[in-house]
Amino acid sequence: MDLQEKIRELPTGPGVYLYKNAEGEVIYVGKAKNLRARVRSYFLEGRAEDAKTGSLLREAVDVGYIVVDNEKEALALENNLIKQKKPRFNILLRDDKTYPYIKLTAGERYPRVYVTRRLRKDGSLYFGPYFPANLAHRTVDLIHRGFKVPSCTVDLTRYHPRPCLQYYIGRCLGPCVKELTTPDAYQEAVRDVRLFLEGRQTDLAHSLRQRMEQAAEQQEYERAAKYRDLLATVEQLHEKQRMAAAEGDDADVFGYHYENHMLAVNLFHMRGGRVLDRREFFWEDLPEFGDVASNVSTDGFHPGEFFSALLKQVYIDQQYVPRTVCVPVDFEDRATLEELLSEKRQRRVQILVPQRGEKRSLIDLAARNAKQSYEQRFRVMKPATKAIQEALQDALTLPELPRCIECFDISHIQGAETVASMVVWEDGKMKKSDYRKFIIRSVAGVDDFASMREVVARRYKRILEEKQKLPSLVLIDGGLGQLHAAAEALESLEIVNQPLAAIAKREEIIYVHGQENEPVVLDHHSPVLHLVQMIRDESHRFAVTFHRKRRAMRDRSSELLEIPGVGESTRRRLLEHFGSVRAVKEADAAALSAVVTRGQADAIRKHFDGGGD
Repeated sequence: MDLQEKIRELPTGPGVYLYKNAEGEVIYVGKAKNLRARVRSYFLEGRAEDAKTGSLLREAVDVGYIVVDNEKEALALENNLIKQKKPRFNILLRDDKTYPYIKLTAGERYPRVYVTRRLRKDGSLYFGPYFPANLAHRTVDLIHRGFKVPSCTVDLTRYHPRPCLQYYIGRCLGPCVKELTTPDAYQEAVRDVRLFLEGRQTDLAHSLRQRMEQAAEQQEYERAAKYRDLLATVEQLHEKQRMAAAEGDDADVFGYHYENHMLAVNLFHMRGGRVLDRREFFWEDLPEFGDVASNVSTDGFHPGEFFSALLKQVYIDQQYVPRTVCVPVDFEDRATLEELLSEKRQRRVQILVPQRGEKRSLIDLAARNAKQSYEQRFRVMKPATKAIQEALQDALTLPELPRCIECFDISHIQGAETVASMVVWEDGKMKKSDYRKFIIRSVAGVDDFASMREVVARRYKRILEEKQKLPSLVLIDGGLGQLHAAAEALESLEIVNQPLAAIAKREEIIYVHGQENEPVVLDHHSPVLHLVQMIRDESHRFAVTFHRKRRAMRDRSSELLEIPGVGESTRRRLLEHFGSVRAVKEADAAALSAVVTRGQADAIRKHFDGGGD
């Protein structure tokens, strides 16, 4: 059955259609109220001459479909299939930035809290998303200080001989050491954390007040004071949230700038009447295809189709959607998407296209910011150091602004002369005075993981002994194996919560320790990726240079072994005495005789005088 015959057999109900190429790959996914009418419309007179539709029809050899009950189901299914199949003729969401959640590992014996960017069905509780991104870190820091529930990577399935630094500075209850806390006391803290993250400050405050009064009655004044301080913090936060809620509703505002087939979009997140964060999206190779119902076309760009696709991918799978979403242009399925989001969130969600007033002014502001984003991304304007640091902090969910990064690399050729390098980036530039070179001592043969474990342990053991400050980030040139080797070295020194990441060479994927299942994949234009690559490449260059120098020294010194009568011990004595092969070459027989026998001295002179070089 050819394509036209298949189209005549399509049902007339709502559903999703999938165009496929000769290899069976899905190249476009669309949804329709009437499947047969929509797909047939691609073949109407004059439509095939359109460059965009023509490109699709030249490749499409087959069409599949899925029937659903209504338009809302079609919207949701279309979104899922686009994310799953990634068809090249669809608008695909490409975003360097995802907002973090706070994860409470409720299934563990001693639950902990972490900042994460990926939701998983692992029995844990997730709260968020948080923006700006550092709000998640500030909230977790408050949990450490107030409730003393940690974020560490220590194995809590067994007891350890002594606690880490976090216990001593009052940021952890110490479940890793027997009898520092009790399971009941720890679970009480976890219950408080859950109430806090769920936003049930009133219930939490009531519970804390009861415990404070009970402790005071029992004359446990130190425990009562702890509850008093925690109660004051919770009530203060509750008051701030009430004030913010009274100032205005939540809204998301979109603006865009399109030029030369490239697009930048800005999304303003407004919460409580204030802009809390800005999100950027970029496209430099928009698909050459516009849907039938697209409204305005500018140089091949269809804003209506684009925002229809973007909003579905941004919001349909999200846990939280604001009450109002403001977009610069209208699109065909706006009302259907509005209804679907309202049903999913169980409250009214409005998608507005304001033409005047305050909301239109916000869209214009977002558009002006989108133009600036376009200039910075596509006109290759170098962003400021602080902007890159903030972007790196956000991308890797670092607890603080990365002011100092130390990067390690291992270098060898077939296991010979294994060496390591460490380079330092500090406040926007490489700090060459702090570079370090390492000769691997304890590893025989080729073992990059053991070599990385040795060098990281040596470096930070010295840092601890000299009471120097640890870097903002330890960066490893390598993949998961090297990352875990470095983590084991830090753990052996009882260094916990040290930000640690690795960048894999081929894939250019960044793995963050503790979040290995959520690798950070940055756009190849991203200044953050460029910074990490630059530091990694400098570490590699420094390691290779040192390795070549060591190898050259080894090769030159091995020339002495070619001389009859000179063995390994004699070679070693000559180099220790003269310092180099060049000095041996320039020494006369009398000088050589002070180190070796007369016969050996004559053989050495004969070798070099005969032109062996």
